[in-house]
Amino acid sequence: MSDDAFPTFETILYDEPRPGVARVTLNRPEKRNAQNMQMTYDLNSAFDHALRQPHVKIIVLAATGQHFSSGHDLSGDASKTWRDFPVVGTWANFDQPGAEGRHSREMEIYLEITERWRNMSKPMIAQVQGRCMTGGLMLAWCSDLIIASDDAQFLCTSGKMGGSGVEFYAYPWEIGPRRAKMWLLTGELSAAKAEQYGMVNEVVPRADLEKYTLDLAERLTAHTSWTLNMTKAQVNHAQDAQGRRTSMNYAFMVHQLGHAHRQLTVGAAIDPNTLPENIRQHYLRREERKKDQKATW
Repeated sequence: MSDDAFPTFETILYDEPRPGVARVTLNRPEKRNAQNMQMTYDLNSAFDHALRQPHVKIIVLAATGQHFSSGHDLSGDASKTWRDFPVVGTWANFDQPGAEGRHSREMEIYLEITERWRNMSKPMIAQVQGRCMTGGLMLAWCSDLIIASDDAQFLCTSGKMGGSGVEFYAYPWEIGPRRAKMWLLTGELSAAKAEQYGMVNEVVPRADLEKYTLDLAERLTAHTSWTLNMTKAQVNHAQDAQGRRTSMNYAFMVHQLGHAHRQLTVGAAIDPNTLPENIRQHYLRREERKKDQKATW
């Protein structure tokens, strides 16, 4: 397929750099690839495209710039709202007052859509460099393999923001319960530790990361699509049979309780006093825009 036949998106790049391999690349380097709603739905469309190509067997999730992802973009999508994007999941009523609207919205754009990506039929390899931060962890976790550069850092800032983890709560399933508790409370995990703990498959020099990942992806295409897809499905099912989805649903409800708690105690779903000043100002402006938008509906 020629490059001009590939789909184009606002916040990501799509190409097929090796036979049988599709690559989806986060492309907001000026924002350290922070994930806004536009990127969320661009990713979903790109994944759907790759899944529907019979010649594609493996998907690589990569990122431009120094860092893989700085997490969810707290500055929002400017004037865009959920109305500007296709609803993918089974929840609605996003504008309902109180906890209902936020719960429904976060089910759609965080928990359900990440679960959907985790359960894609074709295996996906995350190619992680630099910082993979908080919400960015969800993008790595929904991948089947993780190849990290030797300078990669897996950071969780949720505790510093007054929370207890991200919406797609894979911590104990990735590195075990005791290590998960320590990670959540200290916030930092090096690439070497992540590999030692079993979350990362391989750590390679930064200069070799892209070639190593693509070589691995191409090598895996030697398998039949049946072998690739069913291997993934069987291992995923083994996790689910142990209660992974049930524990995630509980953690998601705790996450929503945390938003409601902070709304009562500090007047916002995220305690703005816990944020760095530049992010705090972006967040407060986003909250003001949301109030203005609701006033005009």
